[in-house]
Amino acid sequence: MPDRAVIFDLDGTLVDTAPDLMRATNHVLEGIGRRPLAMEEVRAFVGHGARSLLTRGLAATGGLPDAYDVEADYKRFVDYYSSNIAAGSTAFPGLVTLLERLKAEGFGLGVCTNKLEGLSVQLLDALDLSKYFGSVIGPDTLGIAKPDPRPFFEAVSRLNLDSPRALMVGDSETDILTARNAGVPVIAVPFGYTPRPVEEFGPDRMIAHFDQAYEAIEDLFSLA
Repeated sequence: MPDRAVIFDLDGTLVDTAPDLMRATNHVLEGIGRRPLAMEEVRAFVGHGARSLLTRGLAATGGLPDAYDVEADYKRFVDYYSSNIAAGSTAFPGLVTLLERLKAEGFGLGVCTNKLEGLSVQLLDALDLSKYFGSVIGPDTLGIAKPDPRPFFEAVSRLNLDSPRALMVGDSETDILTARNAGVPVIAVPFGYTPRPVEEFGPDRMIAHFDQAYEAIEDLFSLA
């Protein structure tokens, strides 16, 4: 039987990072005289990287300044976030139990995210989750971001499995599109970060809690 790979999104799928993303974004916004974002705004803006989060935050709090260049604010965001990366971030309920079971049964596990690779590894290390994953791919790893399927393929490739079959687990339209572009099944969680309910984007399976994930994973692999 070919080896099986499960590739996870990070923010809003594995880890509830919204509290720390909100703090970092508001650190930048308050420094330029803007109001802070509310949690529901941050949760709707996450998913396309920190630059997008910042520009959407500026647009929501008074608009983009003329000839705005995000890079200086992006550096301030990354500096603050990297120093406070796990102050309020936590793994979603049931995740560790799922990862322990998948690892014990020989699944290859990877992360494919639009968070920078270094920050992703730092976060996973801080939460003692890195030990479960054989690959972590960010938008800077290949210079390409989701929903392009190449980061997903790279996450699978680095697991060094024999003729792997793979699927995606995510929380947003970006993750659904990544899976579709890669030609693999996708499981969606409803507790992540998306401006519209993720079920509207047509995942192959929806789970309400990670307690339901193993059965969904086995079911999808049985259909492949």
